[in-house]
Amino acid sequence: MLRYVEEFFAGRRAALKVVGAFLRLGIRVDEAGKLYCESIELAPAKVARALSVDRRVVIETAREIASDPQLYPVFSGLLPIANVERAAKFFGHDVIEIGENPCSMGVVAKVTGILAKNKVNIRQIIADDPDLYPEPRLRIVIDGRLPQKALLEVRKLGLQSISLK
Repeated sequence: MLRYVEEFFAGRRAALKVVGAFLRLGIRVDEAGKLYCESIELAPAKVARALSVDRRVVIETAREIASDPQLYPVFSGLLPIANVERAAKFFGHDVIEIGENPCSMGVVAKVTGILAKNKVNIRQIIADDPDLYPEPRLRIVIDGRLPQKALLEVRKLGLQSISLK
């Protein structure tokens, strides 16, 4: 599907920027080309300002998506998700951030296995799509603080980068 999106908007960098933001942020497009965050309608001018593009690019991109039988089902089904990563410390939670080759298999299973073995409760897992993010990260929000023993076990996996926030 991403290849189709790139071909559909080929040569129009601003439109591709808009489409990428819709996908990353979960901005939904309805049949009339209006933009929504869940059920809250978004003003194209404000979206354009946030993306540093002309509002007409946002409006036209949304209309094109709404009128295309392959794009509309994808973009009409998008939902935003709450990412508590930045607020985790205020809840008393740690965040494990892992940078790894997106083609690596089993990273989530290995890390969550270590956490389960150490009786660490997971609140949220966020994995960036490598096609949408240039440097994808895996972030795991856990209840409370990560025990040192679990951190050492995760580090033994030999992942590209691990940080605790």
